[in-house]
Amino acid sequence: MINTQKLEELAKQITNAMPPGVKAFSDEVESRVKQVLQAQLMKLDLVSRDEFDVQSRVLLKTREKLDALEARVEALEKDSSQPES
Repeated sequence: MINTQKLEELAKQITNAMPPGVKAFSDEVESRVKQVLQAQLMKLDLVSRDEFDVQSRVLLKTREKLDALEARVEALEKDSSQPES
């Protein structure tokens, strides 16, 4: 679910932005930053892109069915409100 390559890139960017004295421990800092980022991201209520796309398609189909049903109800209501000849 979490793109580990993006996580590693972000950890490296954070490590590169640190003061020179801290960079001496860059491998350890980068590893710890990765761990913290991953732990915090796991707390978020996220879905994968695939799941998002699937749910978007389901929602679209549901919307189309709802629109069709609304049109049918409207037509039935119109027909039932007209007096018979």
